Amino acid sequence: MISSSPPSLAIFCKVVDNYGDIGICWRLARQLQREHGVAVSLWVDDLASFRRICPAVAPESESQSIENVTVRHWRGQDDAYLPADVADIVIEFFACDIPPLYIAAMAQCTPRPVWLNLEGLTAEEWVEGCHRLPSMHPRLKLTKHFFFPGFTSQTGGLLREAGLEQERQAFLDQPGRKHAFLHDLGLPDAEIDALLVSLFCYPDAPVAEMFAAWQGGAGKLTCLVPEGVAAQAVAAFLGAEARAGAVATRGALTVRVLPFVPQPDYDRLLWACDLNFVRGEDSWVRAQWAGKPFVWHIYPQDEQLHYKKLRAFLERYAPDIDSVRDFMLHWNGAQADAADWPALWSALLTDRARIEVRGADWQARMLANGDLASNLLAFAASLR
Repeated sequence: MISSSPPSLAIFCKVVDNYGDIGICWRLARQLQREHGVAVSLWVDDLASFRRICPAVAPESESQSIENVTVRHWRGQDDAYLPADVADIVIEFFACDIPPLYIAAMAQCTPRPVWLNLEGLTAEEWVEGCHRLPSMHPRLKLTKHFFFPGFTSQTGGLLREAGLEQERQAFLDQPGRKHAFLHDLGLPDAEIDALLVSLFCYPDAPVAEMFAAWQGGAGKLTCLVPEGVAAQAVAAFLGAEARAGAVATRGALTVRVLPFVPQPDYDRLLWACDLNFVRGEDSWVRAQWAGKPFVWHIYPQDEQLHYKKLRAFLERYAPDIDSVRDFMLHWNGAQADAADWPALWSALLTDRARIEVRGADWQARMLANGDLASNLLAFAASLR
């Protein structure tokens, strides 16, 4: 008899991009538990990085329960496992190579667990043909399936928890909540009343050049930067170490360093700002759900393969908004011509209203594809 109770599920996560990998896995784990009642075990190799976005994490703990998710310290590839340790659904995030002895225990289970490789997000067309494809284990009677998030109905969709839009709208409909939130982060009214920009990027972003353009601009701008992000450029602007709480104003630009905040507060930061610079996958997806104009810094890859991914997304998201395409391509170093940052920034600001309309339309299109967690569970159920 097939059980109607929710399955157990294990996610294996290796923290490669500091916060993006664990950010995605933590959001997915919480949603699976909260909305679907799944018993989730989240195996993480770097609990210290995890703690930056989830302060409840105890880095020295082997096993702990956080928001009803069992968080386990994944110390290496050599630990032994029994079939009883294996979950009904096993997810390896981004082909992270789960322990061989865990795989051996999977092969001893009856029925076999559903084994999924949850891949990274890309807008490239080939994803539709690879989504849900099986891959047989070379020695064991196990089959792994590839599961791709994406931007069409032929993919797994985007990660989005139920109630997110209602929560965002309630925040935006009550201006006092925005002010209270930003005050708690240390911002005085003068900084809140300026154009608010959040900045999250990789070290090679042209931050110093952007600061110079903002500094010489006509309107006041407040840039909020998490501690440790663009540290060299931020420290040079501040004339001091870029620690949380540090702030300086030069010309029209104020730069303030924020502490890393838990994920729900990062969402509120995206909602509170007029424009968001984001990076990787997790903050990129949250910026799309925030509905504000955003600039994406893509994770760099060998042979500049990330440029192809960037252009594929721009072709879907903003094929007819030149300011968005030009700014993002230059921000990522994907254009051969020199960047005129004041001109690029002016064009982006001019198109703000149009970009916000596009963002709302984009959200509606993405909502039609369902959410990643629900789509993943439905596919797993079809395999079992």
